[in-house]
Amino acid sequence: MKQSKPVARTSGIVVLDADGETLVYDLNVSEAHCLNEAAAFVWKACDGHNSLDDIGRLVKGRYQTSEPEEFVWLALDQLSERKLLAVDADRKPRHTSRREMLKRVGIASVAAVPVIASIVAPSSAYASASCACVNPGACLTQTQCPSQVNCNASGICAP
Repeated sequence: MKQSKPVARTSGIVVLDADGETLVYDLNVSEAHCLNEAAAFVWKACDGHNSLDDIGRLVKGRYQTSEPEEFVWLALDQLSERKLLAVDADRKPRHTSRREMLKRVGIASVAAVPVIASIVAPSSAYASASCACVNPGACLTQTQCPSQVNCNASGICAP
């Protein structure tokens, strides 16, 4: 791997770690991304200090994968596509697709493959109908929600 040092984006996002996943909300484009544990591990390793080789070693130690370079590139490609990196890694000329990687690592390692699921946040009209909030005041008019006084850490008018 080249000695590129990717950097995870920290501005314009809200991050919540929950139940082995990391939820990242991009305030700039109103998109929510759910990083599984493996994708989050790589993203958090992108601190500007770790080279791609360093991240590969960390991945190999954590997941005992026989393909740490492909594992890292798979995660970096997804992070880059979703604009979750402030500094992208230097692209290598050719890397393996998710399908090819799964064939290489085998079914036993599938749970450790980095995956990011993304959705576009609903418009404000839909958000108000779905109990979404940014502060407790937004819950006052949402009588259909479990709480009209509490905007919880997940951004929902609920206890």
